[in-house]
Amino acid sequence: MALSTAPRVGDEIPTFQVESVNADKIRIMALIFQDPNPIHFDLDAVREAGLGDKFVNQGGVTMAYIINMLTAWTGSRASIRSLATRFTANVFAGDAVEAGGRVTDVRHLDGQTLVDCDVWVRPVRADASPVVAGTATVAL
Repeated sequence: MALSTAPRVGDEIPTFQVESVNADKIRIMALIFQDPNPIHFDLDAVREAGLGDKFVNQGGVTMAYIINMLTAWTGSRASIRSLATRFTANVFAGDAVEAGGRVTDVRHLDGQTLVDCDVWVRPVRADASPVVAGTATVAL
């Protein structure tokens, strides 16, 4: 649902939920991205890397959950002016995750309202730390 009121510093951005990261989609995205890293499509490689027994989601796909969250909030992908993230942990097939954020600044520049935000993706469980964290700016 797109914004209905002007955002204020401290406002939470409605979360974007992924109920379960799909293993088939991870493998398909590896093909689309031409990503040769076998942790996305070879369970033996995942185990050999010491990462368990589930495919690892691509970082770009996990970061895209933030883009989906910002798009749903503002109503347009064109509103996103910048996005900077860092990856702190992996997301695995079957994980439930959510992308969220908080408004840190609202400013006016050249006739536009720019909204700065802290953004993240984290597992859906109590006291979970972000697996992706960063900042974004959207124009309204």
